[in-house]
Amino acid sequence: MGKQFPDNFLWGGATAANQLEGASLEGGKGLNLADVLPGGKARLKLLNKPGFDFEMDTEKYTYPNHEAVDFYHRYKEDIALFAEMGFKVFRLSIAWSRIFPKGDEQEPNEEGLAFYDRVFDELHKHGIEPLVTIAHYETPLHLIKEYGGWKNRKLIAFFERYVTVLFNRYKDKVKYWLTFNEINGATHFPLFGLGFSATSEETRLQESFQGLHHQFVASAITVKLAHEIIPESQIGCMLIYAPTYSYDSNPENVMYALEEGRRFNFFCGDVHVRGEYPAFINRYFKENDIQIEMEEGDLETIKEGTVDFISFSYYMSRTEKKEKSAEEIGEGNLIGGVKNPFLKASDWGWEIDPIGLRVALNELYDRYQMPLMIVENGLGAYDKVEKDGSINDDYRIDYLRGHIQAMAEAIEDGVDLIGYTSWGCIDLVSASSGQYSKRYGFIYVDKHDDGSGTMERSRKKSFFWYKDVINSNGKNL
Repeated sequence: MGKQFPDNFLWGGATAANQLEGASLEGGKGLNLADVLPGGKARLKLLNKPGFDFEMDTEKYTYPNHEAVDFYHRYKEDIALFAEMGFKVFRLSIAWSRIFPKGDEQEPNEEGLAFYDRVFDELHKHGIEPLVTIAHYETPLHLIKEYGGWKNRKLIAFFERYVTVLFNRYKDKVKYWLTFNEINGATHFPLFGLGFSATSEETRLQESFQGLHHQFVASAITVKLAHEIIPESQIGCMLIYAPTYSYDSNPENVMYALEEGRRFNFFCGDVHVRGEYPAFINRYFKENDIQIEMEEGDLETIKEGTVDFISFSYYMSRTEKKEKSAEEIGEGNLIGGVKNPFLKASDWGWEIDPIGLRVALNELYDRYQMPLMIVENGLGAYDKVEKDGSINDDYRIDYLRGHIQAMAEAIEDGVDLIGYTSWGCIDLVSASSGQYSKRYGFIYVDKHDDGSGTMERSRKKSFFWYKDVINSNGKNL
C-alpha cells in the first residue's frame, strides 16, 4: 500500500480483567462493579438510570463477568495464541479488588499480586510487552457501597495506596501504564467510570464532574509515583474518542457540534496533558450550575502530574445537530448524536467510519503533539462456526483493514502513532451489553449467552490475517 509503520510499532490486542479473567471470588478477590452488572440488555438500562442499588438478583439475571472466559486459569494457553499472532504488546487491566478485595485495606492480597506476576512472566517469556490499565470499570464494590464511589474524595488515598503497591511490585516487569480507562465517558456512564449511580438525573452532572476531579487528582498522583518508582516507565491517559461532525453546514449545527465534541473529546485530555482545566469548560459549568469542590494544592498536583502519551479507544464517530427528533437518533449512538446517512452500522448499531479514525488521530496530534496509541478498536459481531469448525469472519477483516489503512494515512500525515491494540483480541464479555454473542476476537471462545459452552479456544480467519499484518508490519493489508 506504500505507507510505512515505524519499525518499533507496537502491534497487539486489548482486554479488561472484568471481561476476561472470571474467577470472581477466587484467589482472595473481592467483588467489584462489573460483578454485580447483569448480562443482556438489562445492563444498558442501568448505565444512566439513577438509583441502581448494586445488589445481585440471581433469580432474575445472569452475571457473566463472574466466569467471563476464564483467563485466570487459561492465561498460558491464551498468551501462547497471542504470541503465535506475533503480538508485541498486550493490553490488560489489573482488577483492583484482586489486589485490595475491599479497596480500603492497609495490606494487599498476596495471592492476587502473585497471579499478575505469573501473567507478566508468561508475557515476557513470549517477548510480549504488557500495557497495564490500572482502573478499567472495576471499582471494588465495598468502595461503592461504603463510600459512594468516586464522588468521595477518600478514594484518592485508597487509589494511591493501590498504585504504590503495583509500581513497587511490578517495576521490573511493566513499562507501559494507563491510569483510568475511557475517563471522559464518565459523564455519560458514571456507573462504569466513577463507580456510582447518580442520586437523580438533576444531580448527575454535578456528581459526575466532582468524581472526575477526584480522578484527575488521583491520576496526577499516579503519574508522579510512576516516574519516581519506575523512572523508565511510560504512563498515559486513556480517552474514548469520537470525532464530532456537524450534521450539515447550518452554522448553528456547526457550533453545536464544536461545543459537544470539544467537551467530550478534549476536556479530560486537556487536564491530563496540559495539566489544567481548559477555559471552555467554565461556561459549561456556569450554565449547568456545576461547582467543583477542590482542596488546596489540587491544581498544582494536576499540573505536576501530566502524562507521557495519550491512548484512546475508537469505535465510531459522532454526528450532531442542535435540534434532533427521536427518529434521527440511532439505537447504537451510545455517546449521543444522530444517524449519519453516509455510514453503515454494525449488528449493534455502532456506525462504522474508518476515515473517522484518521480524523481522530490528526485532531489529537494537532492539539497535543504527543505520542498516540490506539488501545481499543474493533468490530462486535455475531460469528458462525461452520461444520468444519472454521469461522470466516471476513466482515471483521474488512473493518480492521479499513481502520489500519486509516492509521497508515495518519502516520503519513505526520502523526506520531506508536501502537495499536485491537479490542477483544480474544472473545470476552461485552462491557455494554454483558453478552458473549457480541464477539470481537481473533480467537473464538466456545461460551454463549445462555451459559452453555466448553470455553475451548479456536482460531478465526481473522487470526491468520492479523498475524500476517503484524509480521509484515502493516504492509500486507
